[in-house]
Amino acid sequence: MGQGQSTEQSARNVTTEQLSHELAQHWATKCFTHLELTHFKDVFRSLADDQDSIHYWKEETLCRFLVIPDALGSGAVIFSMASYLAAFPFPSLAPSILTRETMLTVVVLMTERYGKVLKKGKADRNKLFFRSLAVYDRRMSSVQEKPDLGSFQKPGDGNQENTAIAGGEISTHPAGFAIDEPASEEEEEDDDELSLAALESLDAIEVFKNDQKADTKINHAQVPIDNFRRLLTFLLVIAPLESQDNLSKYAESLTDARIKGLRRVADSILWSFTPEQNAGISYHAFNSIIPASLPYLFDGLNPLFEHFLFSKNIDLSRRRKSASDGTSSPPPTAQIPDTPVEPLLQREGEILDLNILSQLSFFLKGSNLFRRLRLLYSGGDAGFSIGSFEKKILNWRAPSILLVSGSRLPATPQDSRQRAFAEMLPPKRYPDGASGNSKSNRVTFGCFLNVPWKSTHKEAIGDSDTLLFQLEPIHEVFRPSNINRDYATLTRSGIAFGIPPARAKHVSGLSSHVSLGPVSLMLDESLEYGVFTHDSAGGGSYHPSKARKYNWQDRFEIDSLEVWGCGGDEEAERQRAAWAFEEREAAARKKLNIGKDIEADRALLAMAGLLDSEKHMSGGSMA
Repeated sequence: MGQGQSTEQSARNVTTEQLSHELAQHWATKCFTHLELTHFKDVFRSLADDQDSIHYWKEETLCRFLVIPDALGSGAVIFSMASYLAAFPFPSLAPSILTRETMLTVVVLMTERYGKVLKKGKADRNKLFFRSLAVYDRRMSSVQEKPDLGSFQKPGDGNQENTAIAGGEISTHPAGFAIDEPASEEEEEDDDELSLAALESLDAIEVFKNDQKADTKINHAQVPIDNFRRLLTFLLVIAPLESQDNLSKYAESLTDARIKGLRRVADSILWSFTPEQNAGISYHAFNSIIPASLPYLFDGLNPLFEHFLFSKNIDLSRRRKSASDGTSSPPPTAQIPDTPVEPLLQREGEILDLNILSQLSFFLKGSNLFRRLRLLYSGGDAGFSIGSFEKKILNWRAPSILLVSGSRLPATPQDSRQRAFAEMLPPKRYPDGASGNSKSNRVTFGCFLNVPWKSTHKEAIGDSDTLLFQLEPIHEVFRPSNINRDYATLTRSGIAFGIPPARAKHVSGLSSHVSLGPVSLMLDESLEYGVFTHDSAGGGSYHPSKARKYNWQDRFEIDSLEVWGCGGDEEAERQRAAWAFEEREAAARKKLNIGKDIEADRALLAMAGLLDSEKHMSGGSMA
């Protein structure tokens, strides 16, 4: 017992600075190879500033090394994140100076190399990222300027709002949203398990508990909207980044038009976190939305910070050659320019461009998207009909992504076609969906289908990896449920997701209206109109929204419809081979030798029961 007290007392006497040093040594030996450490030290030393014998990196140095474009304004946000993570696992020491040891901690956390030592996952890293972005002040002073709150609208017409007064502060909340409702103290007061695991490996849990007493509670913090918008635009740019990629090529592609598109996509994503006129994002919203709709949001940071492990000053091939022949190394030759690489997207569509591609990579694995997508069908090229749709997408034996965009229909049909579409649907009981920051009536929906398309008559297609999603004006992913498996259907009546296959014949006494699922997307037989339905009660093939706890329905006129195949040359060749086989079979059927030998044809028809053999055996009579 006395020994236990002695151990506990010695742990309390260890300073946080000493433990931070020990943890850095722990990272160095467990998470990096000797060669990687050599590269890291060279990168840090070559760019570090020196003051009072302390070598450190400042904001300008970090932004220049990571080639963070000035046009995005995200450099200060990345530096603020790094300064907080550098203090890990002691938040009371943040912001920390970026010395070599603390920068090593930043690289470990950004690249998830802590997994070699700590048995924790993405959820704990996301919590660290929230803390690194958050402001612990109810007034929410932004690192940059305050956002324009007037641009945010509530769902519906945007003219009504519920005002609540709590603790002397006035806040506005749109009806129907629940993601930012105050969570219980018990729910938000969970420990920082990643920090606990780090200090447990050093037998220093007691020091962490003492340090936490000075840390601000996480439910008192919010991420400023404007800062998060800047971060989102940067994450969209680096989404396709690989560890050996030239960073500058992504910065060079940022034209004014590209930046405008990036900000539009970032606003769609941002609105999923802030469905109210609020200056910040709460941890409850952050922790609910990212796992459900943005599980790969921060993946681009991994290869970005892997660049610390590749020094341009170290040429291993030259060193290896000089060591083998005993000669001095020759002077460096001119650097060979980067060889052209395959573009991220072979061609842009009417809907899918590089910005939407990065948005998709936030919830679909980038390995299935970047340099892997082929345009199978475009309504603008092939025509808007089920026949042309089937002709282009059938026989593709790999996953595919359907994207559809259009403009919301007015509440009252304006012409005969709109009236006909309205009459085939049940009466509209729900209002239109939220418009977010968008001032247009444009909506974009889609579905990721992990199985090949086929015509469905009795049962639907799809599996547990099928995803229904909305990209604009609000980003959200609706994941499949096990209540029923009507994930996708393709019939002559249209294309549907979350709706059972249509009945072949109308049953007397039942409604002739199309049956819409609780969470579903339906495109009509002419591919002219579509409808997305969201019933917050759920109960269908897809789970309802995590954030928007209310009912809505968007009826829209289709402007663009695309299907993109996830695959390479091998999948494309298989589809071409399948098409060629079907064409040969069709040609062979046309060449059947019927009509040249009349008697043989009569015998064949008689055997099939289509001709009376007794009547025609004698040749018949002219009478």
